[in-house]
Amino acid sequence: MLTVSRLSITPVRGCALLHPDSVELGPHGVADDRRFLALTEDDRLLDGTKFGPIVRIDAQLDRADGVERLTLRLPGGDVVSDEVALGEPMRIETYGRAFTVCPVIGPWADALSGHVGRRLRLVRAERLPHERDRNPVSIVSEASVRELARQGNEGRPLDPRRFRMLVQVAGAERPHQEDEWMGREVRIGEAVVRVTKPDARCVITTQDPETGHRDFPTLHVIRRYRGLRDGRHPDFGIYADVVTPGTVRVGDELVPA
Repeated sequence: MLTVSRLSITPVRGCALLHPDSVELGPHGVADDRRFLALTEDDRLLDGTKFGPIVRIDAQLDRADGVERLTLRLPGGDVVSDEVALGEPMRIETYGRAFTVCPVIGPWADALSGHVGRRLRLVRAERLPHERDRNPVSIVSEASVRELARQGNEGRPLDPRRFRMLVQVAGAERPHQEDEWMGREVRIGEAVVRVTKPDARCVITTQDPETGHRDFPTLHVIRRYRGLRDGRHPDFGIYADVVTPGTVRVGDELVPA
């Protein structure tokens, strides 16, 4: 039986992952997952592909009485926490998608800039109904990660968190079984998703999910034993859109249609 073994989200893209017991899936996936983005001075996205150790920052978003509070815990022990205030909306484009964001007014940009070593600003993706700033649901099976370890790490375990997938799946009968769901609907707990495309992997997957430092040649190993889609893309895991919103919990069954 296929079941959800881990859920992974973070309010600030690139920061350390949180692992809640349950999430609410809506049209944009988990509403606050990767909701905040760090931008360079020329409005380019700063994430783990540009600075791996950003993963050492713990980010927490809390809501009470309609007020958002964002907290960053930095590796040196400093904690930056305040209510979120927003500036005027603006449009940005990243990874081929254009969407609306609002500048975030507060102390977090300075904290991020100090950790990264370059001037950054923080924005919040508004996730308007007609816009998509990312692929809403990502899925990978533990069987696939074990096969990657067998192929390139002499069978020593690899931490699945390096793939930063929303849904980690236990119980697959074979590696990359999730690829077989392409174009199909999959019920996950109360929600239903439709698998849309493979997940073309990037340099983040080569990094230790605790430190952000490169520790495994993930892309090389995928290329060697799986090949490249269209001669370019080292695929590992899948993306899906939300068909029916609902709650997904650790331990919930996955049922492909």
